[in-house]
Amino acid sequence: MSDDGVLWLMLALPFAGSLTAAFLPVRARNAAGVLAGAVALAGTFLTAILYSRISGGEVIRAEIEWLPSLGLNLLLRLDGLSWIFAFLVLAVGFLVVLYARYYMSPEDPVPRFFSFLLAFMGSMLGLVVAGNLVQLAFFWELTSLFSFLLIGYWHHNQSARDAARMALIVTAAGGLCLLIGLLLIGKIVGSYDLDVALASGDLVRSSELYVPALILILIGAFTKSAQFPFHFWLPHAMAAPTPVSAYLHSATMVKAGVFVLILLWPVLAGTDIWYLIVSTTGLATLLFGAWAAMFQQDLKGLLAYSTISHLGLITLLLGLGSPLAAVAAIFHTLNHATFKASLFMAAGIVDHETGTRDLRKLSGLSKFMPITATLAMVAAAAMAGVPLLNGFLSKEMFLAEALDQHRGTIIDQALPVLATLALAFSVLYSLRFIHQSFFGPPPVGLPREPREPPGWMRLPIEILVLACLIVGIVPALTIGPFLDTAVRSVLHERTPQYSLAIWHGFTAPLLLSFIALASGTAGYLMFRERLNRRESAPLMRRLKGRKAFEAVLAAIMSVARALERLLGTRSLQSQLRLLALIALLAALLPFMRDGYSLGSHPGTIVDPGFAVIWIVGGACAVGAAWQAKYHRLAALILMAGAGLASCISFVWLSAPDLAITQLLVETVTTVLLLLGLRWLPRRLKEVWPENRTPWQVKLRRGSDLAIAVAAGAGMTLLAYAIMSRTPPDSISREFVARSYPEGGGTNVVNVILVDFRSFDTLGEISVLGIVALTVFSLLRRFRPAAESVATPDQQLVQDAHDDARKDRRIGDTLADYLLVPRVLMQWLFPVILVLALYLFIRGHDMPGGGFAAGITLSVGLILQYMALGTRRAEDRLRMRPIRWIGLGFLVALATGAGAWLFDHPFLTSWFRYLELPIFGSVPLASALLFDLGVFLVVVGATALILIALAHQSIRTPRAGGIAPLDPAQSRID
Repeated sequence: MSDDGVLWLMLALPFAGSLTAAFLPVRARNAAGVLAGAVALAGTFLTAILYSRISGGEVIRAEIEWLPSLGLNLLLRLDGLSWIFAFLVLAVGFLVVLYARYYMSPEDPVPRFFSFLLAFMGSMLGLVVAGNLVQLAFFWELTSLFSFLLIGYWHHNQSARDAARMALIVTAAGGLCLLIGLLLIGKIVGSYDLDVALASGDLVRSSELYVPALILILIGAFTKSAQFPFHFWLPHAMAAPTPVSAYLHSATMVKAGVFVLILLWPVLAGTDIWYLIVSTTGLATLLFGAWAAMFQQDLKGLLAYSTISHLGLITLLLGLGSPLAAVAAIFHTLNHATFKASLFMAAGIVDHETGTRDLRKLSGLSKFMPITATLAMVAAAAMAGVPLLNGFLSKEMFLAEALDQHRGTIIDQALPVLATLALAFSVLYSLRFIHQSFFGPPPVGLPREPREPPGWMRLPIEILVLACLIVGIVPALTIGPFLDTAVRSVLHERTPQYSLAIWHGFTAPLLLSFIALASGTAGYLMFRERLNRRESAPLMRRLKGRKAFEAVLAAIMSVARALERLLGTRSLQSQLRLLALIALLAALLPFMRDGYSLGSHPGTIVDPGFAVIWIVGGACAVGAAWQAKYHRLAALILMAGAGLASCISFVWLSAPDLAITQLLVETVTTVLLLLGLRWLPRRLKEVWPENRTPWQVKLRRGSDLAIAVAAGAGMTLLAYAIMSRTPPDSISREFVARSYPEGGGTNVVNVILVDFRSFDTLGEISVLGIVALTVFSLLRRFRPAAESVATPDQQLVQDAHDDARKDRRIGDTLADYLLVPRVLMQWLFPVILVLALYLFIRGHDMPGGGFAAGITLSVGLILQYMALGTRRAEDRLRMRPIRWIGLGFLVALATGAGAWLFDHPFLTSWFRYLELPIFGSVPLASALLFDLGVFLVVVGATALILIALAHQSIRTPRAGGIAPLDPAQSRID
């Protein structure tokens, strides 16, 4: 397999594994764990075999044409930086999967957990290997979505649901800002290709769009990486299972923002505004997170705020703008992933084996779990920056940069002191984490007797702690080559000289490091008891991010309610009236600016037959509006007559495709409304609502008539003005000329739909499927209410109407009320089926196609429901509309993706004419398969809506006479 294929396979594996795990039985925890572990391990192996090319400075690109005309292709890009992040995502992911297998309770739906975890792994992997700016933003939002599902995994817990919602809102809002910023970058450089953007740093920084693009991208990065003041969502995310916390806080979620800052460092860094915003934010986050971590009583809470602090340290280094600071930022990102993942897993073991994470209840656990205690002490020492551990090396590099003068500002002058203070805080909370958990007298009153966990559960911590040790002792031989590969891929010719030696002599950074170690230890010894008594850090109550978040949400909801009171109404007619008025005013603006004039093209004589058709259609439309007051069934029939007049008009004007579509859609719409009529309450023309007088009702109807006349007259004048002009060169001629030579079809309309504009059609059938599923979801729990009446007279009439319904038997069908023989309706089905197949097969060369055939078959299906009743029709047809929708969409996607196998853009059509002895020339076009997907989606969507309505219309002896759809008894899917 080529390296490009390996890259695609590496990205596809987690999503395929996620889909497979989702279909495993709830109790198949072992199978789900093996599947997730195999996927992560295979991905790690695939990443490793690509290193030989990456280490030489090469960038691997795998590109598939998607929308080449817009510069949007599916592009994967792997360089040194993305390789090391991909390796972290997959390798740490494998360790988390192994840990989770023993952490998760047998009562949890473990396959669902691993399904979410693998989907999140794939999203994070897609983010780091994305080679297109828009693609990067897409995977960014996917990480927000799947982190929401992981954080809220224990959805029975209110705190988990609240934390998941908070994380999603904050990070998704930041993702929207990031998308806009990346689009601005693409506009500046003239391409969305990431390599083009990375090579255009000078162009971007000199653009007038640089500042807004920078601010928007920074907002996105700061929200994802929990930078102050967007930090508040991260501590609340501790409501997630500990394996989730370990994964999100070490190698994935919170590192996404850091990754984007490092990735775009050559493009955005080096300006005063970058230095001011990024370094100030990083410094504030570093100090605030370290200060808050010291006062936490929850083990995971302490680690969460320490994560915030270390993310602030990395951001601060990137903000300084020097190449050496960028090297230190990348190095500390790698070190943080190892010691933070191991610490979270150790905290999870403590919670799993003792039943609590409260530091005030924990004590002396080293006597009961000595191996876990030893591992946790080494990891905490790495977090504190103790020598001979990996955290010490990147801390030394940080202090060296803090002592350097970058811009000569007050930040540079205060940075050595503030950096030392923050590192002293990190020593203090690391020491508190270890001492209060594992030293002291034996614990009393724990929910469970503490003991060592299973060896396989502890193995991931052992591997990560070993990494902390060997990187700290022999960094040049272990992490050195990988770090150099990542640094050179970011800095290129600006890569500075740096050393990973563990001893540089007695230097100022070493002195500051020992000051931090000594002061942190002394601070813990002096204030230990005071720290145990406090529920939160001083000043934390005034900096409660959650309160600010909830206040903003409350303000948004208040504005929404005010707008609802101002614009909302229980009457749909009022809202439609408002929309129509806005559309009319918008349409008037061009005429008010440019005036109205007719063209010089001479008119034609009106054909009497055509005039009669429109007179009849107009009379039907007016009659439908008039009869709507008195007889809804008559109004529906008249409305269908107006639609039929439009259909005949299309035939008259030589548009047979439109005529067929209009006729079929009119048929289905009529049946749909016919089913809906049975829900509507009866209206009494002689009784007015008590809150309206007769003249108010007449005024409302008069205003509706005026709006309708104005809209109709305006469209008539506009159409006449266009038709009286000589038509300019139209794109339609181009379609006609290219339809047969390039699309292999003589039906230009169908060729446009399934070939030239097939991407639009794919979007349309997606919308159609979503609408059908939405309607079904609403109707499956719909309870038709009794008529909302205003007078006792109306209530009496409604009660009599309900009593009449109760007297009808359950097996009633629409055929009983339409007076249509059931046998005739049943016999029509094979005829309609043959007609649908005929329209489908001939669609590429003659009027027809997948959409028309799908509507035709839907008419046949609904006739069976009308003739047999809902239950009997389902027993006979066994229709599964949701599966039809899914299958149709997959067929359409597979047809489009098939073009990639022949190095053509997505949805490129292929056709040939095959000469057969008897049949002659037979067209073979890949568009036929795409049209098949359209056909399946249309049938499934239409049938789903109509069957859901039919379920709602089943007669039962319940009050109200209508039985709502029972999902447990339904065979809709």
